[in-house]
Amino acid sequence: MSASPTPYRKPTTKCVTVLTPFLRHLNTGTLAFFLFVALALLSTIRGKEPETRESAPAKSTKTEVVIDNFSFSPKTFTVPAGGTVTWTNHDNAPHVVTSADDQFKKSPVLKTGHCFSNTFATAGTYSYFCSIHPRMTGKIIVK
Repeated sequence: MSASPTPYRKPTTKCVTVLTPFLRHLNTGTLAFFLFVALALLSTIRGKEPETRESAPAKSTKTEVVIDNFSFSPKTFTVPAGGTVTWTNHDNAPHVVTSADDQFKKSPVLKTGHCFSNTFATAGTYSYFCSIHPRMTGKIIVK
């Protein structure tokens, strides 16, 4: 008894979807027309979206200097004349903000979480340091 092997044939099935009749009649011209209409709709909708671009940042009249890890951050920065600078101590150690040339009033001892502010009315360069830790330095440029 010799049996000849018959190859297995997978039954073919036809997938029918709702789009099948539509796709049968779709040609390049129709596709181009739909893409053109979609692009036109998107361009009209785009004009009605709120503006998301940011304008150039306005010069702030208030700047915060963070005291942390025995340093001032930012170390050097620019403020407009009349701008106010606030130093906030985030360190575990106390600090005292002191002008290098006595150009502005010295801060009281700033414990953790305490702040000191000074308004710089005239243009110039103001160097400062911590009088407890003199290696801590910073510079403010007032324009």
